[in-house]
Amino acid sequence: MKIKKIVFSILTALVLIISIFLYMNRDKFVYVGSVDIIEVDCSKKRQILSDVLESDQRIRKSNEVIKYAKEDHRNQELVISIIEKCGMPTLKEVNQRQMDAIWLGLQHSTKEIRKKYFPYIEKAVKNGDLSKQQYALMKDRMLMDEGNPQIYGSQIENGKLYQLENPETVNERRKEMGMEPIEDYLKNFNIQFNPN
Repeated sequence: MKIKKIVFSILTALVLIISIFLYMNRDKFVYVGSVDIIEVDCSKKRQILSDVLESDQRIRKSNEVIKYAKEDHRNQELVISIIEKCGMPTLKEVNQRQMDAIWLGLQHSTKEIRKKYFPYIEKAVKNGDLSKQQYALMKDRMLMDEGNPQIYGSQIENGKLYQLENPETVNERRKEMGMEPIEDYLKNFNIQFNPN
C-alpha cells in the first residue's frame, strides 16, 4: 500500500513538472493537426497558388514560423489539395511563381508528404516546370529526413553543413544542377567548407 502511494506521488509530480514545462514553453510548441485534403476550386488555382507563395515568403521572412504555423499548415493543405483534386500544375496552366508555390508548400511540409509527392517534383523538373535546383534542395532534405548524407550540400543543421556524401566532388554535382559552388553558398550562413 505504501509503495502504491509513493509511485502515485512520483507520477503526479512528473505530470506536474511536464505540465509546467509545457506551459512555460507554450509559444515554442504548435500542433496544427494533420495535413488534410480540403476543398479547392480548380478554376482558381492560379490565385490560390499566388496567395500561397506570398504567404509562405512572408512567414519565412518574419522568422516567426511558430507564430504563423496555422497559416503555413493551411498553405500546405492548399498545395496538396490542388495536386490531388486538380492534378499537378504545369507551366502551361500556371506561371513560374505559382509553380514555385507548389514546390515551397511541399518543401516546407512533413517528411512523409515530401516523400509521397517527390515523384511529382521529379516529373515537373524533367518537364521544365521546376528547376534542377529545386529538385536538389528537396532531394537533400529528404535524405536528411532519413538520416542519410545529402548529395548537393544544400541543408544546414544547427549552424553546420549537414553530413555530405563525397564532399570532394560536391561542386561537380552542384554545377550539374545549376547551383553555385558550395563555398559561396555556405558564406550565406557564415560557414567555411571543409571537405575532409
